[in-house]
Amino acid sequence: MPMERAVPVLPVDDLRRAREFYVDKLGFTPTFEASEDGRTGLLGVARGSIAITLDCPMEGHGRNACVSLEVADADQYFREWNGRVPLRRPPHDEDWGARTFDLEDPFGNTIFVMGPIAAAG
Repeated sequence: MPMERAVPVLPVDDLRRAREFYVDKLGFTPTFEASEDGRTGLLGVARGSIAITLDCPMEGHGRNACVSLEVADADQYFREWNGRVPLRRPPHDEDWGARTFDLEDPFGNTIFVMGPIAAAG
């Protein structure tokens, strides 16, 4: 069966800074890199089934992108990333049925993390 998925491409200004943020701080693993100087080109990163491509310079497309990461436990990601990177707000339950928080990468892209609301117990 063929694999089908959407992989967001986020604009960045420097692949080295992007690697520090996504790999060193958020725990993604590099999957590919196409760069002659380490600063421009493409960098693919993944974490579990989440994949993102980082593009520098990303010309001809919009800037300040947003990517939504659907995860099993938003609180776990918040605990892991809290203190490593600036987070906009702690996780909270949305009226529409998800537990969410968000952060911004060094290039102005929003990372919106959402998981299920924990069952009362």
